[in-house]
Amino acid sequence: MTVALASIGFVVLLWWSATAAIFQLDRFGARAFGWTIAGATGVLILSLVGLGLTSHMATPVGAFLAFACAIGVWGWNEILFLSGVVTGPNRRPAEAGLSGWPRFRAAAASVMHHEFVLLASAAAVIALTVAGENHTGLCAFMTLWIMRLSAKLNIFVGVPNPGEKLLPERLRYLAGHFRTRPVGPFFAATLTASTLAFLAIAFTGAGEAPSDFEVASVALVSTLLALAVIEHVFLALPWNSGSLWGRADAPANDNRPAPKPADRNRSARAAARA
Repeated sequence: MTVALASIGFVVLLWWSATAAIFQLDRFGARAFGWTIAGATGVLILSLVGLGLTSHMATPVGAFLAFACAIGVWGWNEILFLSGVVTGPNRRPAEAGLSGWPRFRAAAASVMHHEFVLLASAAAVIALTVAGENHTGLCAFMTLWIMRLSAKLNIFVGVPNPGEKLLPERLRYLAGHFRTRPVGPFFAATLTASTLAFLAIAFTGAGEAPSDFEVASVALVSTLLALAVIEHVFLALPWNSGSLWGRADAPANDNRPAPKPADRNRSARAAARA
């Protein structure tokens, strides 16, 4: 029980702090892109090395380390995407009136390069871990990948809260591919499937007489999946989930420099005269 509770707490803390860190880096705008991506790439390299080293560590510590390494690999992909470095060949606002296959093709082209990089990352994670006994990192990465793809498809099909306010200014064109409407059968199907998967992993994944390693591994992955299910629920609620991290509705300003003191004084005097 102690191992399971520690695993749950670890995932929640890492999920919240990693998301908050990415949001904070996004607020810095284009000025911080260079060192942000360099730092994230350093974390990526360490994470890949860590996944290889922990693949044969069938211990609770090995499970925790492998899980953290998987988050490091995923975080690198998220930073490349949110910085606008890796998105897709289509960087134009969505054309009005598109529907059906043309709309899907335009939306897919807007994130295609990001999906290819995710595929390459998944291949690297698999290659480093599949031969070992510790598959915690592999399962965590695949959970994130599958659930993120589910979220993207739901946002494309249509949900009440697609989260366009969370997009940074440089990615605001992506919101044109979102659809805001009541949830439908696709959302119900994906939410049901992911919930059933969570229940199956959480209650049967560790077996009848699990070791501490198996308890830790299952608790880490099932908690991550539970958080992903909750994030899906957020898509159906009229609520800005970014407030969990103090994220304001207004997007980060990437290009416009902050006004100088003299500019602010002139603006204040002009306002006073008006």
